[in-house]
Order: sequence, then C-alpha cells, then structure tokens
Amino acid sequence: MNKPIVNLAETHPLTWRLRDDQQPVWLEEYQSKNGYFGARKALSSLAQDNIIKIVKDSGLKGRGGAGFPTGLKWSLMPQDPAINIRYLLCNADEMEPGTYKDRLLMEQLPHLLVEGMLIASFALRTYRGYIFLRGEYIAAAVHLRRAIAEATDAGLLGKNILGSGFDLELLIHTGAGRYICGEETALINSLEGRRANPRSKPPFPTSAGAWGKPTCINNVETLCNLPAILEHGVDWYQGLSSSNSIDSGTKLMGFSGRVKNPGVWELPFGITARELLEDYAGGMHNGLTLKAWQPGGAGTDFLPPDYLDLPMDFEHILKAGSRLGTALAIAVDNKINMVSLTRNLEEFFARESCGWCTPCRNGLPWIVQLLRALENGHGQPGDIETIDQLCRFLGPGKVFCAHATGAVEPLQSALKYFRAEFEAGIRTDLFNNVRAIAGVQPNLLQLRW
Repeated sequence: MNKPIVNLAETHPLTWRLRDDQQPVWLEEYQSKNGYFGARKALSSLAQDNIIKIVKDSGLKGRGGAGFPTGLKWSLMPQDPAINIRYLLCNADEMEPGTYKDRLLMEQLPHLLVEGMLIASFALRTYRGYIFLRGEYIAAAVHLRRAIAEATDAGLLGKNILGSGFDLELLIHTGAGRYICGEETALINSLEGRRANPRSKPPFPTSAGAWGKPTCINNVETLCNLPAILEHGVDWYQGLSSSNSIDSGTKLMGFSGRVKNPGVWELPFGITARELLEDYAGGMHNGLTLKAWQPGGAGTDFLPPDYLDLPMDFEHILKAGSRLGTALAIAVDNKINMVSLTRNLEEFFARESCGWCTPCRNGLPWIVQLLRALENGHGQPGDIETIDQLCRFLGPGKVFCAHATGAVEPLQSALKYFRAEFEAGIRTDLFNNVRAIAGVQPNLLQLRW
C-alpha cells in the first residue's frame, strides 16, 4: 500500500522551501514556491485591522522566548492614520547560548523574513523597518541585503508597493555584540546610537519606542510565520499543533550537547521532549546518559530526565518549573559537573550585564566568585546559602530588566536538583572545623573573608 504524500508546504510552513544543498533561496525560486503570495493577498484585499485580527485569532505567539501573543502586541500599536511615523523592528540579535534557529532562516530563507516584515509593516502602518542583526552573523547580513535589493528591484519594497500606495523601506543594523541588546528597549537604545541599557517601562515601545515614535518589535521566527498564516488561514494554522498543546502552529526546535545528531527541526507544538531527543537528535552518545536538560537555551531552568515526556510548549514547560524559551534544548550528560557548568554560564551572564542596576552589576560577579571557589574545592560554609539569597535578590521585580532574573534560572534549578555537587566543594579542613566548634555563624551576605 502506498504511503500518503505529505504536502510539506501545509505541514512545515517555515522550512519546506529549504534547499537540500543548504544554499539560499533567492527571489525567483522563492516566488516559484508561493513566495510573496501572503504579502500580495494582504496588500491587495485585506484591511490593516483585518490582518491584525487574523494574527490575533491564529494564536501566534512570539518566538523569541517570552511567548507573548503577537496579535495582542500589534493591537497595542496606535491605529490612528494621522500618526505617520512608526517603526517595525526585527529582533535578530540571536545571542542566547545554544540558540541558532533564526540564523537558519536568515541565511537560507532571507525572503521569508522580508515578506513577513512587509506584511507586518502594512498591518501596522510602519513606513520603515529595521533588522537588528547580531554582528557575528556575517553571512546572514550578506544574504538579507541581497534579498532586500531583489525585492526592491521587483517592486516588493520601496514606493507604492504592488500599486497599493503603501511604501516600505527595510534597513539592516548590525549590533556590536552585546547579549543585552536582545532586550527590546536596550535594542532601541543601541539602534539610536546610545549605550545599550534597558529603558524604564512604561512607556512601552508600542507607544514611545525608537526615536520616541510607536514601535513594534518582533522576533525573526515570529515574522516568518506571517506569510503562511495569511495564505492558509487561521483554522489551518491552529490545526498544525499536536492535540497535546493549546499553542498554535509549528516551532523551530532542536537539541545540542553530546547528542548523536544535534540540529534544529520544524515541529508541531506538543511534541514531547523525549521524541525530540530520541527520534530527531538521535539520543545521547554511546556510553553517556542524560543528567539534565534545558528546554530553551542557556537562560532557562534545568529539568531532570523525568520531565522528558512533557509536551514542548509554553504552558507545560512553565508548569514544570522552567521556560520553553527558544525551544532549542541543551542536553547535559552524566560526565558534566553541574558546578562547572553553572559557573561557565554565570560568567557569560555576568560579562554581558550592561551594569545599569547594582544587583545585576555586582550580584552576578559575586555569584561567579562563589561558584569558582566551590568548583575548586575552596568553598566555605555559608557560600551555598549566600548563592541562594543572591538568586532571590536577582529575581523578578528586584532588578531593572529580565537579564539577571534569566541568568540565575539555571543556577537556582541546579541547586534544587544537584545540591550535593555544590556541597562537595565546601572545605572541611581544620580551620573551618574550628570555626564550627566555636559556634561562629557566618554572615550570609558578608564579603568573603
């Protein structure tokens, strides 16, 4: 019996156009594969408010990590046509360790992002869009610039696009290599030529963003979902996900670490982490077992292997005590020491702090200092308790932005599940024994003596 033919265009809207030789899909080939169909439909037969409603009804959520409903964010933009200056920013500053999904789309399907930005700009009435691109993504910058030039020459960008009266200019801005630029207001400051510090909110960017004008910021993968939603409709998009999930559509997911087949795949929301690890990533290398895993990049909480049967979506991962994040999971094998791993992560986050608020600026280096001592077996009684308190002091509402809060997520989960490995780094020499016998209790927040 013949197997039914699967129409990849209807099951893998983000990746079905990818070439086997991994070369970029340029304009002629892209258009031969229904490229710009969604944009033509939007500009020729849909009102801006209707497009926003379609995106809202589709259930599309932000793919940058937070999972905020895209249509809801769009609806916060002022719709008054008299406001003639507003901006669309594409957050392509992909610097989360272990994350590489947006790079795939930009390098191999640059026109998909251009089309997504055209649709979003038309719906939001923005006359200019910026792609804020990680500076190290040199190939992506080259490919996007060519795609923008091709689209401009074909009348798909520029003045009076497709005779609709709508104008759009797309520009690429390459960042200087700071992780904090992934935070939307720090991104805006950097785009304006300022130091990349987060801004106070409110006002939110949708009311006062780039150069004080209404600004919408969306992730690369988020924008790349738009052409297929407009082409196939809301019901189709909602039906893509597994019955295990309330989230709509597909998601670029992956596994890295010491797995047999690390990579990224477009999969429906609701597939389990075990399926992702075993069926797609090939499982762990021979002789290794899974010790822990991070569902969505270095800034998400570790989960033990017991949670592998969770559906990969925003709700289930959050209930388990972590975040879906970028959905590019990291596997930790049984040969890795959790103290060394968390020290390495915290060094990165401490280095990438913008230094704007004291808890983050001073707290993260202090954590690194304590972890380094534990890693080398020089930890002192009270060090782990100090780390616990620092994690709480860097929690939500106690720092200026989410950088420090995300930074301590892997640390606090490592302490929860692997505390014995941290306790093994405490010194038990005569000096500490004497202090304990004398009844001297350490001040948990004192500077190291």
